[in-house]
Amino acid sequence: MIEKQKLKAISGFPEWLPELRMVELKWLDTIRALFESYGYAPIETRAVEPVEVLLKQGDTDKEIYAIRRLAAEPGEVAEHALHYDMTVPMARYVAANMNELVFPFKRYQMQKAWRGERPQDGRFREFYQCDVDVVDVRDIPLHFDAEMPAIMFEALDRIGVGPTATKINNRKILQGYYEGLGIADAANTMRIVDKLDKIGPSGVGAMLAGELGLDPSAVAKILALTEIKGSDSSVLGAVEKLGVKSQTLEQGLHELGFVLDALKRFPTGAFVADLSIARGLAYYTGSVYETKLVEYPDFPTVCGGGRYENLVGSLINRRMPGIGISIGLTRIFWKMQKEGRIKPTRKSPSDVLVLFPRGGAYADVAATAQALRSRGLKVEMYHEDRKIDAQFKYATDKGIPYVWFLPAEAGAAHKVKDLARGEQHDADPLSWLPARLG
Repeated sequence: MIEKQKLKAISGFPEWLPELRMVELKWLDTIRALFESYGYAPIETRAVEPVEVLLKQGDTDKEIYAIRRLAAEPGEVAEHALHYDMTVPMARYVAANMNELVFPFKRYQMQKAWRGERPQDGRFREFYQCDVDVVDVRDIPLHFDAEMPAIMFEALDRIGVGPTATKINNRKILQGYYEGLGIADAANTMRIVDKLDKIGPSGVGAMLAGELGLDPSAVAKILALTEIKGSDSSVLGAVEKLGVKSQTLEQGLHELGFVLDALKRFPTGAFVADLSIARGLAYYTGSVYETKLVEYPDFPTVCGGGRYENLVGSLINRRMPGIGISIGLTRIFWKMQKEGRIKPTRKSPSDVLVLFPRGGAYADVAATAQALRSRGLKVEMYHEDRKIDAQFKYATDKGIPYVWFLPAEAGAAHKVKDLARGEQHDADPLSWLPARLG
């Protein structure tokens, strides 16, 4: 017998009761429908990838779960690991199926990922992500840089999580700005700047000086860039006033301006340029996005993404740019549930419970249930000849809105009862439609 302690929840691996899982599935269906409305096609990649493939996403080795047999030989090294996100597996999938895919390849994935990080508020070891990306063998138009945050906004709006704020930047601005300052190690500079939310300007400044040996003037210029925020082209002018110039910087500013203009149709504050955003993963090369819940500003980022030039192509030695977003569904769902924003009322998807009449026949109950199912209803049948009160309680406890009575005698009518309204009337299983579904 397994110890009771081992049956309890494992931190970082959420399990929902049926009433919550039904809401989560509805969210998934809603987001899936949105992705498909934009023309993105579904794929599902395997749960494991070669370790060397996963490490292409950057400095994440400490959070990757390796896979080995329990009976592994001494000294045997893990060759595979659970995927950390959906972007790297997607890149491998595209590289493996180049000749069968139509480009630009527009795909979405809604799967679980695994990270070996310390579980805390909104951070899990196993979680759902909902990703949408486009990859091409040619340059990807800037239109997609605006479409990605638009999809992100619409998805969160449809599942009703309240107002969101998406911060937008462009890595070319950072790269070009650092080049203009004469900084050779732009990648590590971005990595440090990305810690701004965690350690603040003074901490970032100390790391830039200590790890990279930058002088106070360069550090001040870098921190000045991170302070620039806004929702229109005034942001571009603010960067130009800093007096740093490079061709890469100019290109990044142009791309950011295009995205901001394209997103003007959305509510004020939904999208803001924030030049402190870098995104930690190493493969991003252009536009980057991070989304927060406005009502919970201290809660971690719930969506993120950006443009990458070399992630897919690096696997097959061919240039294949891409851009995408990722929605942290489990993180959002957990927060909404914690805040009482999810109020499920049903523990079953059933529309109708067909009651078992006292002294009745199982075949009659089953036939009636099947007749109702054939018309698209979700129908449960009670499987025991028990008192009617017990059967009613079962329906009520599960939140099933209707109960169905078989005829008491030959030639009599079937009856259906709306439990919430207490209304009961004759009904034909071959034509009845519910007035409401709870």
